[in-house]
Amino acid sequence: MGGFGWTLASSGMIAVMGKASRKKKDTAAPRAPRPAAYNARPFRDLPGESQWVAMAELLPAATVTVPLKAGAVEGGAREVTIVTVLPMAWPALHRADGTLLVATQGGGQSGDKSRDLASAILAAAAAEPGTPLPQVPMATDATPALQDLLDLTSAPEVMVHEGFDFWVEGQELDAAGQESLARANDSVLPTAKVDGADAAYWCLIGDRPHVRAVLAEDEDEATNALARLWAAGTAALGDGTRLLGAFRAAGLLIPVWELADGTDADGVAAPLAEWKARYAAALTDAPLTPEERRAKAGILNRQVTLR
Repeated sequence: MGGFGWTLASSGMIAVMGKASRKKKDTAAPRAPRPAAYNARPFRDLPGESQWVAMAELLPAATVTVPLKAGAVEGGAREVTIVTVLPMAWPALHRADGTLLVATQGGGQSGDKSRDLASAILAAAAAEPGTPLPQVPMATDATPALQDLLDLTSAPEVMVHEGFDFWVEGQELDAAGQESLARANDSVLPTAKVDGADAAYWCLIGDRPHVRAVLAEDEDEATNALARLWAAGTAALGDGTRLLGAFRAAGLLIPVWELADGTDADGVAAPLAEWKARYAAALTDAPLTPEERRAKAGILNRQVTLR
């Protein structure tokens, strides 16, 4: 970051052509490995799946430090710090002090975000300390998944930051570096975690406060439950709020509410807890009523899928 494809009658001719064809085939370049297959729910079975989706899709500036399984990577590193983004959109960085940093929003090349992140972790661990990685090996189906590398027994604690100062912890910046960091910090959407919720985050979009919550259930189950609440008129978080819709990311559903002016993260905690109770009650296997089916169609028409 510093200053930051005629048939020929002649059998002889056919023989020659056959040899040439074989020779060409023998000298052809090896086929490039294929990217890892698409995984609709890449963080399934990781403790805190909702938080992982938030890190990959929602949060502008956040970090989480997680333990690695013994012998999982080169060099014997015992932990890795997962971040949302790194300078210059690097996918990974091996700091001079030995810290491994890997970005969830670093532009993975395959269809499996979990394997993309695992590839970045392996590459960072193999790099010399003090090395930023502008790119990492493409993840394939043979690449371990994140679940294979991390030693997690409970959901990790995600730290939401006001800016990207975590990029340069313990380092001194020159004037150009400070200016670059200031510009990056100015671009951050004000965001805060809602207390008492696993993966719900207040944010300020323009002048209006919003809440986005990553629901832990499979997106189809969650969409049905949300449709039941919408049809019943109980999908909002209270007076002055409205459910704008929902989008899908990594196999989970993320509803978005617009809040009343002046509502902060603390002010939405209780209404969101009450909504979560209504949502839990709506998670049933009962078939949707005609009204609920119409509500579901409306939700799906407005959905955007993030991959």
